[in-house]
Amino acid sequence: MKKIINTGKAPKAVGPYNQAVSIDNLLFTAGQIPMDPASGKLVEGDIRKQTRRVMENLKAVLEAAGADFSMVIKATVYLDDIADFNQVNEVYAEYFPAEQPSRSAVQVAALPLGAKLEIEMIAYLQ
Repeated sequence: MKKIINTGKAPKAVGPYNQAVSIDNLLFTAGQIPMDPASGKLVEGDIRKQTRRVMENLKAVLEAAGADFSMVIKATVYLDDIADFNQVNEVYAEYFPAEQPSRSAVQVAALPLGAKLEIEMIAYLQ
């Protein structure tokens, strides 16, 4: 059965979608950008600070579904500048100290609201 997941601890969707959808034992998150859930604005600062905000947003969505980062099996990272790859990796790795999920990272022409990065995940649910 399909279940819609939304939490006030992550930014509200900026379009016609939900923060995540689960079906059977899989959870598919929407892409998260570095938006502060309280203000609804993009966080300012370097790419490390923005990556941390994205990961905290994803953490909130995962928790709302009863999951955590240890249950993530696939992540996709979208960057507006691939030169930020190593700095994003430094922060990203803090959330996956062991058994990292598979992952893709790609440079894109632009992201919603002028964000510098967006990350989406797939996790399994128990």
